[in-house]
Amino acid sequence: MTADVQWSIAWIRDVAEQIALRKAELTTLDREIGDADHGENLNRGFSAVVDRLATATLAPETVGDVLKIVATTLMSTVGGAAGPLYGTAFLRASKVCDTPVLSPEQAVGFVEAALEGIQVRGKATTGEKTMVDAWSPALEAARGVQLEGGSVAEVLGAAAAAALAGAEATIPMKATKGRASYLGERSVGHKDPGATSTGIILESAARTVK
Repeated sequence: MTADVQWSIAWIRDVAEQIALRKAELTTLDREIGDADHGENLNRGFSAVVDRLATATLAPETVGDVLKIVATTLMSTVGGAAGPLYGTAFLRASKVCDTPVLSPEQAVGFVEAALEGIQVRGKATTGEKTMVDAWSPALEAARGVQLEGGSVAEVLGAAAAAALAGAEATIPMKATKGRASYLGERSVGHKDPGATSTGIILESAARTVK
């Protein structure tokens, strides 16, 4: 599938399905080091996004139009930290994806803009046991593949694989940012829920574009 508007809609619908299937897992991860609401919040948010896409008065003309709907809906329906963080990520990404079809460079731009939005909003950097630890390696991997002449599917595939590995890499980390930081050493041994949901989102993007 080309990384076009129809793909972006299919991608977000798939994200909603995957979040619904893994809601309990995300909630359990968040119960261990957070507020136990990550799964419920994201499920509610992406369900609302799917409804919004289905009832939009004007059909999206660009990938950016779809991402903007995602952003504004998540900001208005998702509580906790996830709403503002993912909302900002998708809003920034929508500006660099304002085209009917993504190029490999724009696919990298999507990951880069999302990461920048999360870092600006959350004031986080790598190594703090947050979703940044999934987005940052995703950007590095995506950029590397794009510079080697990779396709959009290959760029997104590399980003997804790196994000999933980045999420796993948060397990031995001690949290120093967000709610989990209050646990100190007790946060060690638990996977970050935001990094986990990042992996789900990027893995879905890569799977649906193939």
